[in-house]
Amino acid sequence: MDFIEITEELRALPGEYIYHEPTRQVVLCGSFSRRNNQIRAFAHGRLFEDQIENFKKIKMTTKERRERSVRRGCQGCGKK
Repeated sequence: MDFIEITEELRALPGEYIYHEPTRQVVLCGSFSRRNNQIRAFAHGRLFEDQIENFKKIKMTTKERRERSVRRGCQGCGKK
């Protein structure tokens, strides 16, 4: 898993998981505003705003994504 800096060409989409550097946690992007230079994100059930520079996009390879989904298993029946 790698972290990519959000530049002028890149943007975070609402509903996407991104990394917040100051708190060192993965958060859910709520809104992205280049005009205000802010991202609204959800973490621990709370909404907060911070500057775009404090966030990074998460890049995972196809193999990492596949391994991640296999490990979690079914949430309904508990099968792995």
